[in-house]
Amino acid sequence: MNTSPRPYPLMSLKSRALRFLSHREYSRAELAQKLKPFETSEGEMVSVLDELQAKDFLNEERHARSLVNRRSEKLGLGRLKLEMRAKGVPDDLAIEALKSVEGTEVERAQALWQKKFGLLEVDPKAQARQSRFLIARGFSMDTVRAVFKRAAQDAQAENT
Repeated sequence: MNTSPRPYPLMSLKSRALRFLSHREYSRAELAQKLKPFETSEGEMVSVLDELQAKDFLNEERHARSLVNRRSEKLGLGRLKLEMRAKGVPDDLAIEALKSVEGTEVERAQALWQKKFGLLEVDPKAQARQSRFLIARGFSMDTVRAVFKRAAQDAQAENT
Protein backbone atom coordinates (compact mmCIF):
# COMPACT_ATOMS: atom_id res chain seq x y z
CA MET A 1 0.00 0.00 0.00
CA ASN A 2 1.34 3.39 -1.01
CA THR A 3 1.40 5.72 2.01
CA SER A 4 2.80 8.69 0.10
CA PRO A 5 0.48 11.73 0.13
CA ARG A 6 1.39 12.59 -3.47
CA PRO A 7 0.50 10.54 -6.52
CA TYR A 8 3.54 9.30 -8.48
CA PRO A 9 6.06 10.22 -5.74
CA LEU A 10 9.17 9.22 -7.72
CA MET A 11 8.40 11.24 -10.85
CA SER A 12 10.76 14.04 -11.76
CA LEU A 13 9.47 17.55 -12.27
CA LYS A 14 10.05 17.25 -16.01
CA SER A 15 8.05 13.98 -16.12
CA ARG A 16 5.19 15.61 -14.29
CA ALA A 17 5.25 18.56 -16.69
CA LEU A 18 5.19 16.25 -19.70
CA ARG A 19 2.35 14.28 -18.13
CA PHE A 20 0.30 17.47 -17.76
CA LEU A 21 1.15 18.61 -21.29
CA SER A 22 0.15 15.24 -22.75
CA HIS A 23 -3.45 15.91 -21.72
CA ARG A 24 -3.83 19.48 -23.00
CA GLU A 25 -1.98 22.71 -23.70
CA TYR A 26 -0.95 24.90 -20.75
CA SER A 27 0.43 28.41 -20.48
CA ARG A 28 3.78 28.78 -18.78
CA ALA A 29 2.19 30.43 -15.74
CA GLU A 30 -0.51 27.76 -15.46
CA LEU A 31 2.00 24.90 -15.69
CA ALA A 32 4.29 26.59 -13.17
CA GLN A 33 1.40 26.80 -10.74
CA LYS A 34 0.63 23.09 -11.17
CA LEU A 35 4.28 22.10 -10.71
CA LYS A 36 5.05 24.39 -7.75
CA PRO A 37 4.16 21.82 -5.03
CA PHE A 38 6.55 19.29 -6.56
CA GLU A 39 9.61 21.55 -6.92
CA THR A 40 12.46 20.11 -4.86
CA SER A 41 15.14 22.78 -5.33
CA GLU A 42 15.20 26.49 -6.06
CA GLY A 43 15.21 27.23 -9.78
CA GLU A 44 14.44 23.66 -10.84
CA MET A 45 11.04 24.57 -12.22
CA VAL A 46 12.34 27.52 -14.25
CA SER A 47 14.95 25.35 -15.94
CA VAL A 48 12.39 22.62 -16.71
CA LEU A 49 9.95 25.17 -18.16
CA ASP A 50 12.74 26.78 -20.22
CA GLU A 51 13.75 23.38 -21.60
CA LEU A 52 10.15 22.48 -22.49
CA GLN A 53 9.70 25.83 -24.20
CA ALA A 54 12.95 25.42 -26.14
CA LYS A 55 11.76 22.02 -27.39
CA ASP A 56 8.32 23.51 -28.23
CA PHE A 57 6.46 21.23 -25.85
CA LEU A 58 5.30 24.36 -24.05
CA ASN A 59 4.06 26.99 -26.49
CA GLU A 60 2.07 30.05 -25.37
CA GLU A 61 0.68 30.79 -28.83
CA ARG A 62 -0.51 27.22 -29.33
CA HIS A 63 -2.10 27.28 -25.87
CA ALA A 64 -3.98 30.49 -26.68
CA ARG A 65 -5.32 29.07 -29.96
CA SER A 66 -6.29 25.82 -28.23
CA LEU A 67 -8.17 27.67 -25.51
CA VAL A 68 -10.07 29.75 -28.06
CA ASN A 69 -10.95 26.66 -30.10
CA ARG A 70 -12.14 24.71 -27.05
CA ARG A 71 -14.18 27.43 -25.41
CA SER A 72 -15.40 29.69 -28.23
CA GLU A 73 -18.51 27.62 -28.95
CA LYS A 74 -19.96 28.47 -25.54
CA LEU A 75 -18.31 31.80 -24.71
CA GLY A 76 -18.12 35.28 -26.14
CA LEU A 77 -15.04 37.41 -26.65
CA GLY A 78 -15.33 39.12 -23.28
CA ARG A 79 -15.33 35.90 -21.30
CA LEU A 80 -12.59 34.37 -23.46
CA LYS A 81 -10.38 37.40 -22.75
CA LEU A 82 -10.97 37.01 -19.01
CA GLU A 83 -10.15 33.29 -19.07
CA MET A 84 -6.97 33.91 -21.02
CA ARG A 85 -5.87 36.60 -18.60
CA ALA A 86 -6.60 34.29 -15.65
CA LYS A 87 -4.51 31.52 -17.22
CA GLY A 88 -1.56 33.85 -17.75
CA VAL A 89 -1.71 34.21 -21.53
CA PRO A 90 0.12 37.38 -22.61
CA ASP A 91 -2.26 40.06 -23.94
CA ASP A 92 -0.69 40.25 -27.40
CA LEU A 93 -1.10 36.48 -27.91
CA ALA A 94 -4.66 36.59 -26.57
CA ILE A 95 -5.63 39.33 -29.01
CA GLU A 96 -4.06 37.43 -31.91
CA ALA A 97 -5.85 34.18 -30.99
CA LEU A 98 -9.21 35.94 -30.59
CA LYS A 99 -9.01 37.39 -34.10
CA SER A 100 -9.96 33.97 -35.48
CA VAL A 101 -13.40 34.07 -33.82
CA GLU A 102 -14.24 37.79 -33.85
CA GLY A 103 -16.24 37.55 -37.06
CA THR A 104 -18.38 34.69 -35.79
CA GLU A 105 -19.52 36.32 -32.55
CA VAL A 106 -23.17 36.80 -33.56
CA GLU A 107 -23.45 33.33 -35.11
CA ARG A 108 -21.99 31.67 -32.02
CA ALA A 109 -24.31 33.64 -29.72
CA GLN A 110 -27.26 32.79 -31.97
CA ALA A 111 -26.44 29.06 -31.85
CA LEU A 112 -26.04 29.12 -28.07
CA TRP A 113 -29.27 31.09 -27.60
CA GLN A 114 -31.15 28.77 -29.99
CA LYS A 115 -29.96 25.69 -28.12
CA LYS A 116 -30.95 27.10 -24.72
CA PHE A 117 -34.17 28.96 -25.53
CA GLY A 118 -35.24 28.59 -29.15
CA LEU A 119 -38.02 31.18 -28.91
CA LEU A 120 -37.81 34.91 -28.43
CA GLU A 121 -39.98 35.81 -25.48
CA VAL A 122 -42.46 38.68 -25.71
CA ASP A 123 -42.40 39.28 -21.95
CA PRO A 124 -39.67 41.84 -21.06
CA LYS A 125 -38.73 39.89 -17.92
CA ALA A 126 -38.13 36.72 -19.91
CA GLN A 127 -36.18 38.67 -22.55
CA ALA A 128 -34.03 40.14 -19.80
CA ARG A 129 -33.31 36.63 -18.52
CA GLN A 130 -32.25 35.56 -22.02
CA SER A 131 -30.06 38.66 -22.31
CA ARG A 132 -28.39 37.95 -18.97
CA PHE A 133 -27.69 34.39 -20.09
CA LEU A 134 -25.74 35.60 -23.13
CA ILE A 135 -24.04 38.48 -21.31
CA ALA A 136 -22.85 36.15 -18.54
CA ARG A 137 -21.13 34.09 -21.22
CA GLY A 138 -19.15 37.08 -22.45
CA PHE A 139 -21.25 38.30 -25.37
CA SER A 140 -21.64 42.06 -25.74
CA MET A 141 -24.98 43.84 -25.57
CA ASP A 142 -24.68 44.68 -29.27
CA THR A 143 -24.35 40.97 -30.01
CA VAL A 144 -27.38 40.19 -27.84
CA ARG A 145 -29.42 42.81 -29.71
CA ALA A 146 -28.33 41.30 -33.03
CA VAL A 147 -29.39 37.82 -31.85
CA PHE A 148 -32.80 39.09 -30.76
CA LYS A 149 -33.26 41.07 -33.97
CA ARG A 150 -32.41 38.01 -36.05
CA ALA A 151 -34.77 35.85 -33.96
CA ALA A 152 -37.59 38.36 -34.40
CA GLN A 153 -37.01 38.43 -38.15
CA ASP A 154 -37.03 34.63 -38.29
CA ALA A 155 -40.26 34.48 -36.26
CA GLN A 156 -41.87 37.09 -38.51
CA ALA A 157 -40.82 35.19 -41.64
CA GLU A 158 -42.35 31.98 -40.26
CA ASN A 159 -45.67 33.74 -39.54
CA THR A 160 -46.02 35.13 -43.07
